[in-house]
Amino acid sequence: MVNILRKISFFIILSSSVSISQAEPNGDASQKVASDVQSLYRQWADIRYKQKSEKREAMFESLREEAELLTDAHPNNAELWIWRGIINSTYAGEVGGLSALSVIKEAKKNLKMALKLDATALSGSAYTSLGVLYYQVPGWPLSFGDNDEAEKLLKKGLAINPKGIDPNFFYADFLINQGRKKEAGSYLEIAENATDRDDRPVADKGRRAEIVELKGKL
Repeated sequence: MVNILRKISFFIILSSSVSISQAEPNGDASQKVASDVQSLYRQWADIRYKQKSEKREAMFESLREEAELLTDAHPNNAELWIWRGIINSTYAGEVGGLSALSVIKEAKKNLKMALKLDATALSGSAYTSLGVLYYQVPGWPLSFGDNDEAEKLLKKGLAINPKGIDPNFFYADFLINQGRKKEAGSYLEIAENATDRDDRPVADKGRRAEIVELKGKL
């Protein structure tokens, strides 16, 4: 089970850029929230891909506290809820074991809140992030893992962002996980050929390394 939970550290957002939530009352507030979202994902990428493994757990714990404060301050912003869910998921992957299960459930709630507010936020990344949770965590009675639900969610993410590097990568990973390697190849190819995101150089570099690793499983 520890290995299953540690896979969750693959998490990354799907958007090619950060949009401004319409839930904010004015332009200055919108720009501030957009800046907060950028800060979360840049810190996430730096910790995930640049920090040594022995430092990541404590750094993600601090970042999840920051994300909680931001969602408390802006409860109607779907983008912040998405990132809170992703940060909690990644933190759980670093912690591993039974102690991570409560954090996983919190991540699930975060992502469902984002879907309730705006299912298309950040190019539909809440669907894909939640789908990844459903196929990477244990099933009943330990947790809520469900491959059928995972595939439904992953496909919804793909429908919103069909050419994105992350929805295609994770759906390919899901298919390989299910022993459906022949189906996975085309999605992995789309992920490999996806356009780099100007605001995500660290994350894209890390994802492309994971694509190479995943191709080895084919």
